Amino acid sequence: MRVLFLAAEAAPLVKIGGLADVAGELPRALRARGLEVRLVLPWHAALSTQGLSPRRVAEVVVPYRHGGIPAQVHAAEMAGLPVWLISGEPIGSSPSVYGDPARDSLKYAFFCLAALRAAESLAEIPDLVHGNDWHSAAAILAVARARRADGPWQDSAALLTIHNLPYMGVGGGEALEDFGLTATTDERLPDWARLVPLAQALVEADWLTTVSPTYAREIQSPEHGAGLEGVLAARADHLTGILNGLDLDRWDPARDKALYQRFNATDLAKRKRNKSGLLADLGLDSRGDLPLLAMVTRLDQQKGVDLALDALQWMPRQDWQFVLLGKGEPELEERALAFASAHSERVRSILRYDDRLARGLYGGADALLVPSSYEPCGLVQMIGMRYGCIPIARATGGLRDTVREAPSASGGTGFLFDGYAPEDLRSAIDRALTAYQEPERWQGLQVAAMSQDFSWDRSAEAYLQTYEKAVGVARGVR
Repeated sequence: MRVLFLAAEAAPLVKIGGLADVAGELPRALRARGLEVRLVLPWHAALSTQGLSPRRVAEVVVPYRHGGIPAQVHAAEMAGLPVWLISGEPIGSSPSVYGDPARDSLKYAFFCLAALRAAESLAEIPDLVHGNDWHSAAAILAVARARRADGPWQDSAALLTIHNLPYMGVGGGEALEDFGLTATTDERLPDWARLVPLAQALVEADWLTTVSPTYAREIQSPEHGAGLEGVLAARADHLTGILNGLDLDRWDPARDKALYQRFNATDLAKRKRNKSGLLADLGLDSRGDLPLLAMVTRLDQQKGVDLALDALQWMPRQDWQFVLLGKGEPELEERALAFASAHSERVRSILRYDDRLARGLYGGADALLVPSSYEPCGLVQMIGMRYGCIPIARATGGLRDTVREAPSASGGTGFLFDGYAPEDLRSAIDRALTAYQEPERWQGLQVAAMSQDFSWDRSAEAYLQTYEKAVGVARGVR
């Protein structure tokens, strides 16, 4: 099966959010299962070409209302994965990966249609086009519509993965129309969504996926459906939740050079060196054995930063230490600094992106707070478990799918809470602190957490099966 995998970003070439990890890792896992996958990216100004040696292989013209726009297609390999980089004026004139909605809409519609033109020009028509989020909507629409006419795309399927539903590309409908992709007339869409790129792709894709089974169910409800729950419920038989995976070579405490002391699940005593080194570097008291809580996150409302600070504010009598690492909304950054200042003997707020320190926290902290209001999948809790850092997480989306409540020494990998109030998180932290006082029980949790299989192999197999269903739908096989 030949697959064209379109994404706005892919690690390590260009990374803004979690999509980059998926796009950088899933195509390789699919190729390991025998699929002929090609990753296609816009050649952003921020994209690093170190080690790629891209070469121009084609130039195509993308039809546009005001005249055709030339696009250049550059071929490269990223650790054995074939890559196309698409360049052209709408991409080159954009200074950032994401930013201005109007400019983004034009840029990504151009990118998608240039990728399809490249496949035609280079005689690489795929069996399936896999688009990711609203940035790939134009490709989904173009393939679905081209299949209705005789031509090279009549046997190709279109699959869309929803990584974060509320980000829909609102305002991008005009750009789609400028490229000849008129508004959908599907009556399942509410009127406000008929010109929204993601919404249009939801009704025209042959198959939909999300990044966890629970999120696939949640987006069919008013609480998480962002106004499109009716459409998603109507398409439930063509909607699959597939949990994201981890690159186990990249995230391996036995080989991670960022740690003070490397370790594995059979030698957890070594892990204590990471905690003591971390506390010393951060200027926190390392003389006692206080439980160290950590939060590694983007600072925004979705991630529950306010909730975490509120919960800890009302736990002054318990013994704990806390480190917050991340950057984001100015209001939350200000509050995080104020909280650390008010509790300077036990709290540090470090407002930056710092991969080395993040790894130190995964490998040295005792528990990881993940109190998201919603979480399509989440990788941080999986990384934490792989490093023996026990997650305290809200039971939503991928957090529910990856963390098992820890009722005893023989079961569970973390602590979950359902509500979204400070007392709900506080109760889960209390349960974790109680378990921490029982060393054998806590070590059992760490061993169970580190033993979980979060590899891309399992996810890739699920995607392969879903691809086959999507191709079957596209070719009229039910």
